[in-house]
This record gives sequence, structure tokens and C-alpha cells, in this order.
Amino acid sequence: MTNEPSIAPTEVPPASGPSAPAASPSGPESRRARGEYYLGRITGTAGSNVIDSLQDMAPELGHWIVDFAYGDVFAGTAISLRTRELATVSALTALGNAQPQLKVHIEGALNVGCQPEEIIEVILQMAVYAGFPSALNGIGAAREVFAGRGIAMPRRAPGAA
Repeated sequence: MTNEPSIAPTEVPPASGPSAPAASPSGPESRRARGEYYLGRITGTAGSNVIDSLQDMAPELGHWIVDFAYGDVFAGTAISLRTRELATVSALTALGNAQPQLKVHIEGALNVGCQPEEIIEVILQMAVYAGFPSALNGIGAAREVFAGRGIAMPRRAPGAA
């Protein structure tokens, strides 16, 4: 069990703009509104750019991402957005072949309040379960994201926990 308080995603207001649409209505409009809200809250403009890039060839894929991934899954209230993003960073690191998505979700983890050290720890954890190449690629993605944000990581002592 973690000491992290369970914070419903709707309790985390965006930096600016409206608060999250209610999660209870189940109509397609509310699902899309929730999805658009969480996509923006987590990924900033990067997520919208991905959705826009799909419009010419596979707009339905963009709809699935917004409606299901963000409107249903990320809008859930059982775990916090921080926990969801750390889980997502873990999964994308383990896949080992999703570098663009991993970078977006490392950014997303930072956007919802995760600390760089937490992100590095979940990537390191994946070395045990997904292999060293996946963890190395994850560290490379984190390095790029952190550098782009001007985040300097302190040097870790070998074996430091």
C-alpha cells in the first residue's frame, strides 16, 4: 500500500480553464468532453497534435484514444492521475518500442505532479521485469524530456535506493 493519498482526477483542477466534466453521465458527448479534458490536462498540446495527425487517415483511432483511453480510463476515480501516469510510463517502458508515446507520458507524469525521481524509479524497476534494453531506452526518453524542461537530475550513488 502506498502513502500517496487517493485523489480523484476530478479533484485536480487544470492550470487554467474549466474543471473536469462530470464522470457520471454516460452519453457520447460527456465521454468525449471528459476525454478532451484529460487529454489536455495530462499531455498539454502533444496529445491534441497526435489526434489531429490522425484525421486524414484514421480519424476513428483518434476518437478511440479520446473517448476510451482518456474519457473512460484516465477519467476513472479509483486511483490518482499521478498513479495512472506512473503506470503508463512503466507499461510503455516495458513495451520497449513506444518511444514517442513514452516521452509524451513522461511529460504527462510531470504535468500531473510526479517528481523526476519517481519517473526514474519506475523506469529502473522495468529493468527487472522487461529487461535492460527497455529500461535503457526508457532512461534515454526521460533524459530527453528532462533536458527539454531544464530538469537536472542529481547523480545517483551506485546501489542508492
